[in-house]
Amino acid sequence: MKAMVLNRVSDFEVNRSPLELANMPLPAPGEKEIVIKVSRCGVCHTELDEIEGRTSPAHFPIILGHQIIGRVEKRGHRANRFKLGDRVGIAWIYSACGKCTFCLEGRENLCAKFMATGRDAHGGYAEYTVVSEDFAYNVPEIFSDSEAAPLLCAGAIGYRSIKLTGLHDGENIGLTGFGASGHLVMRILRYQYPNSRVFVFSRTLEERDFAGELGAYWAGDTGDECPEDLRAVIDTTPAWKPVVKALKSLEKGGRLVINAIRKEGRDKESLLGIDYCRDLWMEKEIKSVANITRKDVEEFLLLSAEMHIAPNIQEFALEEANKALLELKERKIRGAKVLRIE
Repeated sequence: MKAMVLNRVSDFEVNRSPLELANMPLPAPGEKEIVIKVSRCGVCHTELDEIEGRTSPAHFPIILGHQIIGRVEKRGHRANRFKLGDRVGIAWIYSACGKCTFCLEGRENLCAKFMATGRDAHGGYAEYTVVSEDFAYNVPEIFSDSEAAPLLCAGAIGYRSIKLTGLHDGENIGLTGFGASGHLVMRILRYQYPNSRVFVFSRTLEERDFAGELGAYWAGDTGDECPEDLRAVIDTTPAWKPVVKALKSLEKGGRLVINAIRKEGRDKESLLGIDYCRDLWMEKEIKSVANITRKDVEEFLLLSAEMHIAPNIQEFALEEANKALLELKERKIRGAKVLRIE
C-alpha cells in the first residue's frame, strides 16, 4: 500500500519534506481488530510535534495521522461489532489497558499504557490501517468523509476542553488560536452557550476575520488587551506566550485550559515570566487537556450531528501531506486540512 512515512525526527525549518512516499506492507487484523480502507485523514498540529520530536513516535518508520475515516475491509475472527463495508472513524486514542483505575473510572486518556494512533501505532496517512474494533466509531451519515475527519480530534478534543472549563451559559470565554480545533470550539460554544460572549486572540488577520464570521464577540491580536474579564480561556496554540497573556485576561477564580500535546521551543522564558500575584493568585487555575477518551469521541459525534456542524476544510492529496503540514506550520489556516486518500 502507499503511505507517507516518517523515518526520523526532522526540523521542518531545515527539511520541508520530512515525510516520504513509500510502499508499506498491508496490515493484517488481529483476532479483535479490523482493517480499514482509508478514505480521508485529517492533518493535526500534533503531527508537527511528532515530526519535530516534541512527542516522539514509538518506532520508525511510522505512519502518522489520527483523524481517520474509512470502511471496514477485513475483520479478525472475533471482531463482530462492524460489518464489512461499514464506515468508521479512528481517533487519537488507539488503545488503553482497560484494567487500571483510570480506565475503570472512564479516564482512559490517563492510562499508563495509553497508545496513540499515528505515534505508537501506524495511522491514517496511508491507504489502509488497522485498529481494535473497540476503538473505532460509527460516523453519522450526515457528514461526508472529509467533513467527518476533523471531528475525530480537532472537534472531539475541543469538546473535551469546553467540558474542562466548567463554563456556564452567559459567562465570558476566550480562545487563543483559531485553527482547526478553535473554529469547531467556536461552533460548539455558540450552540451550547448561546448567551456567552466569545473573545478570540489570534496573531493572523485572516483567523480574526474568520472568528468574526463565526460569531466571535471580539477578535484581537494575541498581544492585545481583552476588553472584558474572562471566566475561562481555551488555549489551542503551539506557543507559550499566549498562555501568559491568557492568564492576565482571567477574572478571579477563572480557569485556563491548555489544549495542546506539547508547546514548541526549548526556551521557557515566557512561561517563567508569569507574575504570581497578578496572573495566578485569586484562585485562578491552569488545567491541561491530556489525550482523549472514547466517550469524548462518541458524545461529540452525536452532538455534532445534532448541531449539523460542518467544519471548514481544505483538501490535499496523500502525496501533498508535506505541503499541508508546512501550511499548518506557517499558520496558513482557515478551518481544517484533510488528506484525500482514495
